Amino acid sequence: MFLVDTDHLVIIQRQSEPEYGRLRAAMSRYARTDFYLSIVSFHEQFLGANAFITKARKKEAVVRGYQMLELCLVDFNRFHVLPFDEPATVRFDTLRPQVRIGTMDLRIAATALSHTLTVLTRNLVDFEKVPNLVVEDWTSG
Repeated sequence: MFLVDTDHLVIIQRQSEPEYGRLRAAMSRYARTDFYLSIVSFHEQFLGANAFITKARKKEAVVRGYQMLELCLVDFNRFHVLPFDEPATVRFDTLRPQVRIGTMDLRIAATALSHTLTVLTRNLVDFEKVPNLVVEDWTSG
């Protein structure tokens, strides 16, 4: 079973080729129920859309920002969303002194570890620093 990192989710949302085609093909070999998102990814996307809306000076940009939020809601309703709960927090607190990666990435990693999931990401450089975390990039050719 798999935890889709925010970067893979963005590829799905934007349907960015050629990565999207490779990712879609690989995901099609599994049931939709084999894929999860983290509430941390929702937080990342919400922050991005909120910053976009806050900086918007033209009404078209404001509309675009709210479209980003709507897309986020739609996509997160298509997957099972895992919480950043007590077991993930315990993992995070254990890893924090050992692993130097971004806080959000470490929270996603801790969530994956607490549920024994493989993280799907292009950010192998950071996620591979996390002990015992299985990571895969399904976008590369």
